[in-house]
Amino acid sequence: MMTTVASSSRKDAIAQADEELLATLGYKQEFKRAFSGLETFGVAFSIIGLLPSIASVLFYSIPNGGPSAMVWGWAVASIFILLVGMSMAELASAAPTSGGLYFWTHSLSSPRWRNLLAWIVGYANTIGSVAGIASIDWGCSVQIMAAATIGSKDQSFNPSSGATFGVFVAVVLSHAVLCCLGTQVLARLQTVYVVLNVLLCLAVIVALPAATPSELKNSASFALGNFTNFNGWPDGVHISEEASNAATAVPWAIVGAISIAGILGWAINVSLAFCMGTDLASINDSDQPMAWIFFNSFGQKGTLAVWAIVVIVQYMMGSSMVLAASRQTFAFSRDGALPFSRWLYRMNSFTGTPVNTVWFVCIWSILLGLLAFAGDSAINAVFSLSVTTLYIAYGIPIAARFLGNNDFTPGPFSLGRWSAPCALIACLWMLLMSVVFLFPSTPQTDVGDMNYTVVVQGGVMALSLVYYWFPKYGGMYWFTGPVPTIEEDRKGVEGEVSERSSQTERDVLEKEKGISVSQQDV
Repeated sequence: MMTTVASSSRKDAIAQADEELLATLGYKQEFKRAFSGLETFGVAFSIIGLLPSIASVLFYSIPNGGPSAMVWGWAVASIFILLVGMSMAELASAAPTSGGLYFWTHSLSSPRWRNLLAWIVGYANTIGSVAGIASIDWGCSVQIMAAATIGSKDQSFNPSSGATFGVFVAVVLSHAVLCCLGTQVLARLQTVYVVLNVLLCLAVIVALPAATPSELKNSASFALGNFTNFNGWPDGVHISEEASNAATAVPWAIVGAISIAGILGWAINVSLAFCMGTDLASINDSDQPMAWIFFNSFGQKGTLAVWAIVVIVQYMMGSSMVLAASRQTFAFSRDGALPFSRWLYRMNSFTGTPVNTVWFVCIWSILLGLLAFAGDSAINAVFSLSVTTLYIAYGIPIAARFLGNNDFTPGPFSLGRWSAPCALIACLWMLLMSVVFLFPSTPQTDVGDMNYTVVVQGGVMALSLVYYWFPKYGGMYWFTGPVPTIEEDRKGVEGEVSERSSQTERDVLEKEKGISVSQQDV
């Protein structure tokens, strides 16, 4: 009994500390803090979605390096992504809010640039999150169709774009319904996600080598050193306000998820490289390379059993992405930056979740999915968009911490003197990869095979800037960054906004008066 009382008192103390920390940032507690440290980690780990993610990127690694790209490409990328995560974790520990990225940008940037940079980061994060939902759920629909192909007679089923899109829409809509549930339900699901993810990874690492026929097993020199080039390029070439003890749980969830994913992912790629055989052309030409590797090793029934779990984990990955994206969008609309913010910034009284923003991000992801009818290059641009726009949103606050005029105070998670070197390497890595993701798949390309990421990203970011600078009604006239929801802080901000609006009106009147005087002189 005393243990129960002590545990309850400790939870109450942590909840009080979380609420007080959020209040110092200007926000009142609106979400229920139902996510434990493990469940917060579960969201981050589920979004990574190890095995499904590897299945999705084999389309790129096999024709651009083969086994070497799979094994060593993953290892190198994991190190740099960990550095990005560690830099982000420091910011999350200092200011754990749902609007994290643009909130950090505004608080750390110099006064002259903070409003514009916060606007850019907020829109980049929103666009990248919506693209992330579209890419993950499109991958899920492709994997479902791959299961249908494997299960068909002689693997003759060939899904059309329309059928795949129909499955995609069903997946997204089911995620919308799921993420409208109460916070406690969503929190408890994260533990299930973590267990299934880890078990699936371990099953592939152990079972695939055991089931693969000897003629398909590769030597170490092939698995770890073969470089295959099919494409022609030269060789070598957001739930912080729902987390308990957020200042500690959120940063460690970020770092822990990336670290474990890096290790397990590398082991999976090694297992695949040793068990995929040497006929890489056939694997590359298949509708789903990982499914084909499994089919050669497990047979039809075994592959369907394993692949069913892959699809489930990919589905979980999508639901976690909708969860994070809807919370970030809720935070951005809380500050009035999105169109229809008054409608978006509403908490459902029954579920205690931001139902409107859940449907907002899901509907927009479905609209992005329509690009599938424009061809593979168009839908692939959505996948790249989810990386390049989020790298903009990650890179700016990390750089602002060191380049802006601020008094940053580290939270419980801090890298100390290694913060600046880590941030520099992270930013350079994101800059490099943002350029790489804009390249077409082959150097000899035409209109149909171009990489349209730069068009899609450039277009949507340009529209957001037009909205910011639009005469008289644009964001530059009223957007002042994060708006406090604590009453006394809000009054101060509203006074500042009112003063700014009054000044703008005075400037306009003075200009009109000056024009009138000039006309009289003429």
